[in-house]
Amino acid sequence: MNIGLLFPFRNPPEWRRPFPEFYAEQLRQTQVAEQLGYDTIWLTEHHFAEDGYSPSLLPIASAIASMTSRVRIGTYLLLLPLHNALRVAEDAATVDIISNGRFDLGVGQGYAVGEFAAYGIDRKQRGALLEEGVEVIRGLWSRDPFSYSGKHYNFENVSMVPKPAQTPPPMWIGAGAQKAVERAARLGCHYLGIASPGSQQIYDAALRANGRDPKDFNAAQLRFTYVAETHDRAWDEAGAHLHYMLKWYGRWLSEANDFPGAEEMSKTPSLEELRNLSQKNYDGDKDSPYNINAPIIGTPEQVTRALNAMTDEVRTTHLVLGMHLPGLDPAKSQKSMELFAREVRPALKGS
Repeated sequence: MNIGLLFPFRNPPEWRRPFPEFYAEQLRQTQVAEQLGYDTIWLTEHHFAEDGYSPSLLPIASAIASMTSRVRIGTYLLLLPLHNALRVAEDAATVDIISNGRFDLGVGQGYAVGEFAAYGIDRKQRGALLEEGVEVIRGLWSRDPFSYSGKHYNFENVSMVPKPAQTPPPMWIGAGAQKAVERAARLGCHYLGIASPGSQQIYDAALRANGRDPKDFNAAQLRFTYVAETHDRAWDEAGAHLHYMLKWYGRWLSEANDFPGAEEMSKTPSLEELRNLSQKNYDGDKDSPYNINAPIIGTPEQVTRALNAMTDEVRTTHLVLGMHLPGLDPAKSQKSMELFAREVRPALKGS
């Protein structure tokens, strides 16, 4: 199983550091991750967030590529409808070249209302924009010259030079709604998930319906995770940052109101409630909502048990750890990375 780390580059006002200093430290930690044996650095995108949630992934990916030599670099995910697909194809190819073939392009259709409004893009068109964008990128990477005629993209005899180092780089799609999950399978892209058994089953079934074998396609599952020597210490260090993050996701999902379970996810429990639910889950309370897709905060033994339970239930080829929570002290995130690499990873099934 491929083990990766998600770097969202979030720098909230409450814990703010100067952005050049903050970016330098986050980039340094990607080098630490490589040294610790992590397999992939994943980058994620949003726009106009108060904490600077990384809005420009491919420049960051290029910086990481120039600072590392082994670890893969992926986007989890790039909001393709907000970008020109021809530009993405060129920029992603450049990152792949700089990294010497270590780049994975993950895309999604997005959901945040404010982002589409600011860019002047109709949210109702985001599915079609995503689908055409994937076709455009693949065509430019693999055919020369390439022409395309669609609702959103129309061009003739375009030759993209240089091509990526890989032939071609892996493409992933992140999705939650059934139609979007089925689209990922229909387009033959790997799947970026959030540890939802139902969504993963829909994806695998759609692969088979389109004549594809799920064994040929990767499934990445994102879990927000933090490890410390004791459960209380883990929550003392990470709890406030986790709660801040969940509140913002809840706000965006509530505004969009078109994601499965969005209404429930928008109701962020208090920090005390989250902490109590976490303890109940580790105590074996099967009624706790933490049994499905919930942050895993605790000791190495607790985190190992929870992740193994997840991979027993949800097909997982790539585990994506959201360990770099908004505003978390970099020294603490690095310690969590080290503890996970030393004590959790060796005990994970399939690692």
